[in-house]
Amino acid sequence: MTGLFITLEGPEGAGKSTNREYLAERLRAAGIEVLLTREPGGTPLAERIREVLLTPVEEVMNADTELLLVFAARAQHLATVIRPALERGAVVLCDRFTDSTYAYQGAGRGLSLARIAALEDFVQGELRPDLTLVFDLPVDVGLARASARGRLDRFEQEGQVFFQKVREAFLARAAAAPQRYVLVDAAQPLAQVQQSLDALLPQLLERARG
Repeated sequence: MTGLFITLEGPEGAGKSTNREYLAERLRAAGIEVLLTREPGGTPLAERIREVLLTPVEEVMNADTELLLVFAARAQHLATVIRPALERGAVVLCDRFTDSTYAYQGAGRGLSLARIAALEDFVQGELRPDLTLVFDLPVDVGLARASARGRLDRFEQEGQVFFQKVREAFLARAAAAPQRYVLVDAAQPLAQVQQSLDALLPQLLERARG
């Protein structure tokens, strides 16, 4: 594959979507083809799975059911959107990917990391992001931002302890593989966060152009 696969990760309220749009504008201004997508979702079928995952309902969803739905949506997303875009040389900017599965279903729900890794290999093969931006901020700040957006989804209704585990998982993964991860202080004002992204642009443009 000749494209560049960049994922944006982090807990609730970290500003991933806003900064994904900003990065896309900067890359497109330099003449780079950019595909914006998200997980769970990214295709009509995967978006329907997203709705099942995020909509609060009375029936409690089993954690294994949640995990399998996440990877079912990912398999469809990869086959119909991400892999074709990478094969034609585009930069793919994806709001969440498998790091979120390790953080939310692994650390947050307490599911086996080995089981997640087995599903990762099964669904993705050897494909992994080329670069992952982890937008980090304190849990209380992120939840306050999420609440300000309106009605909370099924994940956003989890408590502080859950999201502290999620945050720690993202930080641990970033620390374990600094060659792939870039940590961004998302508690800063947006202008400063985007200055941090601007500093990455020369590297991204070089890699995107091969």
